Amino acid sequence: GDPDDHVRAVLTTIQNDLFDAGADLATPVVAEPEYPPLRIAQSYVDAVETWCDEFGDPLEPLTSFILPGGTVLSALLHQARTVTRRAERRVWALARAEDVAAEVPRYLNRLSDLLFVVARVLARHENGTEVLWRHRR
Repeated sequence: GDPDDHVRAVLTTIQNDLFDAGADLATPVVAEPEYPPLRIAQSYVDAVETWCDEFGDPLEPLTSFILPGGTVLSALLHQARTVTRRAERRVWALARAEDVAAEVPRYLNRLSDLLFVVARVLARHENGTEVLWRHRR
């Protein structure tokens, strides 16, 4: 897809943030590290929440489940949301076995919400509609 400059900038920031999250997860949490580790900070989570509000506030409330689709980019963002949710669950499982910085799973949780909201925005903007789930009954 070809998102507008603002969406492209947000997605680029997220891609960089995910590398930071990987570095955070790869670095053990210790009381006094020899070198200051790269960690996901609350500011990362705050930025994602701000974007959720920015993109989501103009949207109408949902009255049905949304199916991935609408546009290619919207469908890809739905897929990225699913992968992000899976990563979040795995990080929570990791946190049961060893110390994990608390902001990483929080960031992933908020990120999956943002990806859903941006997918909705793009489907409505580029296609005029979202693909709604319809039950057979």
